Amino acid sequence: MPTKSAILSGNSMPDTARLRRLAVRLLALFALSIPAAALAQQEPPVVTVAKPVVKDIIEDDEFVGRFEAMDDVSIRSRVSGYLDQVHFKDGAMVNKGDLLFTIDRRPYQAAFDAAKSQVDVANSLLEFTKTQLDRAEELAKSGNLSASVLDDRRREFLSAQGQHQGAEAALRNSSLDLEFTEIKAPLAGRIGRRLVSPGNLVQPDQTLLTTIVAIDPIDFFFDIDERTYFDYARNARERGISMQEGGGLDVTVLLADAKAGKFQGKLDFAENRLDQGTGTMRVRARFDNKDGVLQPGMFGRINVRGSDQHKGILLPDQAIGADQNRRIVFLVDDKGLVSAKQVTIGPRIDGYRVIREGLTGDETVVVNGLVRVRPGVTVKPEMSTLPPVAATEGQSQ
Repeated sequence: MPTKSAILSGNSMPDTARLRRLAVRLLALFALSIPAAALAQQEPPVVTVAKPVVKDIIEDDEFVGRFEAMDDVSIRSRVSGYLDQVHFKDGAMVNKGDLLFTIDRRPYQAAFDAAKSQVDVANSLLEFTKTQLDRAEELAKSGNLSASVLDDRRREFLSAQGQHQGAEAALRNSSLDLEFTEIKAPLAGRIGRRLVSPGNLVQPDQTLLTTIVAIDPIDFFFDIDERTYFDYARNARERGISMQEGGGLDVTVLLADAKAGKFQGKLDFAENRLDQGTGTMRVRARFDNKDGVLQPGMFGRINVRGSDQHKGILLPDQAIGADQNRRIVFLVDDKGLVSAKQVTIGPRIDGYRVIREGLTGDETVVVNGLVRVRPGVTVKPEMSTLPPVAATEGQSQ
């Protein structure tokens, strides 16, 4: 019969063998990984490099703003009554003077007819009293009529004259009320949906029936800071124009949809004071909009000319890194050694970012693979050439 110690020894033998085999495998894997890691450290990372684009440019200042209708009117009735007819299609373009709504005309037509009859009565009375006054004046000249009777005839004539004027005023008022039962477009533009259906009671100057916005031309509003205002105002004064009258600067607007293209306009107005809370000034540009692409409420990015023509250095945005509040680019020398260079950036032009300070244009810059580089690292550069205009021009920036 085996002893207790023999049993324990027999059970531990397989466990020991398994542990030895596992240790051997781990050592083998570790040995195989050492050459691969060493090889990875020896191979320099591959990055794409290029020379900056250098060409004549005119820098633009870019702002975000919103389109607003040049004219916006809420359509309300001037008279009360039940809405009889709607004469437009929701969302259609309307011209000034187009008939939009008709209020039930019958009560106002009756009032007009009654006022007209009162004018006829007053006119007859006026003619009669005028004849009586003329006869009395002739008789008074021959002494056959007393002065008191002549005064009565004159009083009757003046009273009839006043009644006639009052009747004509009532006729004009009833004529206006009758005219106001036909509600017409006060301006040309795009009309909204009808807000009241036929058969509903309309209250004068209260019930909103619809709205019309003028979309050609259309205005674009945006805010500029105080420094920018001084630059634009100086430019306007040099051309003999007031900044409050717009300055006449040419501007370009880009929409969220790149396929819509660019829209050309002019600055035509600026507020007469800066906002004390924000230190900015509201500026307006005006754009032709004959095809109706631009709509009130749309956001856009407006570019205003901010410099004269000069030599500019351009790089794609992906070639510019960030180090807290600084902007840096990575340069590669002839030996593949990477160094960092702080730069000052400007607006986007032709799909590239303007480099205002920090580069001369002769450097070799990493344009793709920034995550694989850092100052002091040696890389394997692959030279490329940047086109004069980036393929991404016109897309969202």
